[in-house]
Amino acid sequence: MPKAGSAKPLSRYPYSYLPMTTEASNRIWIYDTTLRDGAQREGISLSIEDKLRIARQLDALGIPFIEGGWPGANPKDVQFFWKLQEQPLAQAEVVAFCSTRRPHVKAAEDSLIQALLAAGTRWVTIFGKSWDLHVTEGLKTSLDENLAMIADTIEYLRSQGRRAIYDAEHWFDGYKQNPDYALKTLQAALRAGAEWLVLCDTNGGTLPQEIAQIVRAVAKALEREAIGQSQIQLGIHTHNDADTAVANAIAAVMEGANMVQGTINGYGERCGNANLCSLIPNLQLKLGYCCIGEEQMVNLTQISRCVSEVVNLAPNDSAPFVGLSAFAHKGGIHVSAVERNPLTYEHIQPETVGNTRRIVISEQAGLSNILVKARSFGIDLDKQNPACRQILERLKVLENQGYQFEGAEASFELLMREALGGRQQFFTLKGFQVHCDIVPCKGESDSVPYALATIKVSVNGKDILEAAEGNGPVAALDAALRKALIKFYPVIAEFELTDYKVRILDGNTGTSAKTRVLIESSNGDQRWTTVGVSTNILEASYQAVVEGLEYGLMLHSAALAPLNAARLP
Repeated sequence: MPKAGSAKPLSRYPYSYLPMTTEASNRIWIYDTTLRDGAQREGISLSIEDKLRIARQLDALGIPFIEGGWPGANPKDVQFFWKLQEQPLAQAEVVAFCSTRRPHVKAAEDSLIQALLAAGTRWVTIFGKSWDLHVTEGLKTSLDENLAMIADTIEYLRSQGRRAIYDAEHWFDGYKQNPDYALKTLQAALRAGAEWLVLCDTNGGTLPQEIAQIVRAVAKALEREAIGQSQIQLGIHTHNDADTAVANAIAAVMEGANMVQGTINGYGERCGNANLCSLIPNLQLKLGYCCIGEEQMVNLTQISRCVSEVVNLAPNDSAPFVGLSAFAHKGGIHVSAVERNPLTYEHIQPETVGNTRRIVISEQAGLSNILVKARSFGIDLDKQNPACRQILERLKVLENQGYQFEGAEASFELLMREALGGRQQFFTLKGFQVHCDIVPCKGESDSVPYALATIKVSVNGKDILEAAEGNGPVAALDAALRKALIKFYPVIAEFELTDYKVRILDGNTGTSAKTRVLIESSNGDQRWTTVGVSTNILEASYQAVVEGLEYGLMLHSAALAPLNAARLP
């Protein structure tokens, strides 16, 4: 099994400590349990279609083992396995999960084991008790009967043509309390025919140095148990209650574990499981182990965000490797250095994991930020251009007033184009009014808010007056503006408001507090965010709505063509 330092660094890999190899001895088998353990996170509820979609994403990523669920626990998981029998995955092994048989019941007669077999998977994962406390207090049975439960279950499944992975639940806590008995549970599983022994830090409270010490001790103790095998195949399953799940899994691999169990984005019960989106690149790009193909590694960020979308949880922008901010640079000194050599502030190339470098614009920005950000918009700026300094000063004035452009890059591009004389005037506001009523519902105690917005705009020198209703003032305002403009710009029908965030900037001033509104818009293919700030929430909302429509129109007009700043005043 691979140990630390088993491969030498190569200078042609400037972002990797070690090169990836494809030798069998250097292979780490990734076992994903997002569909079972990950789905136990509070707030996640997956339909069969959700599970199938995630499974196919994991399959495309090159994950060799995908745990689909516990077929004896609920009808949904049974149907999931049946669906995959009809349309199998391309390369991954789907694994069904179950406990050992119940005390004093033969495995062949246990309904849970029969449901497991009915799932029709070649591989099965069986978990059993490692901690004597759980045996006597949880199962209410004897230590010897627990050993029999492990052996009988695995032997029976093997007799039915299944290949078995044994998950040693609460392994590390059990080993620390009673190492002799904990080892006996592994020996029982191994002798019964388990091909993998997975050590589980179920409570998630063990620290990396303890993981390393115990895995090393287990590997040594089991050497003599290798019955017809060249080596004992150990796995690691860690939870994140001490915020060390990824570090713990790496520590186990460094001591010889060659299966790693985890979930996409670290989803899981309580504080979550080991995050495969961090583990895979750390093991492969930093330590030289082979987890997935290089051509699949570039899809890691996309799959992370896709799974977030399916489970209906906002992506963690600060997540290592795959987060939106993982390669974002805000400080002027950082930006200047990264422009010269990305190694100065990036530990890997963002593209390696399918992410991108981002230059964040804020009050901490310097000229380097402005120049780099301008290039990302197709604007070729030079430090000597007076507009460059003008943009920077305008930015800092606006942020002092409460504007924030870190999350509103569309508004910043409009600001930049205005300073360069290249902002197209699609329409001009003449004024607006919003009238709100609370309409009581017939026969119900609740009332429905109702708003009517009237707006006057000028397009190509022509004044248009329109009114529209909405279930709130912002919705009514947005509807009236679209109604006024759609005759001139039919593409507006494709735009939709996809997110609306409000933040009170100085709450100590009460109802006269300044408000910042961030609005995300989409045309179905692209998303963009705009910002508005005012002591009047309607005015702040209007600013953001107007710029959102303006930016969308710009994307569909000749104004999208890159500006040549050298030709602009």
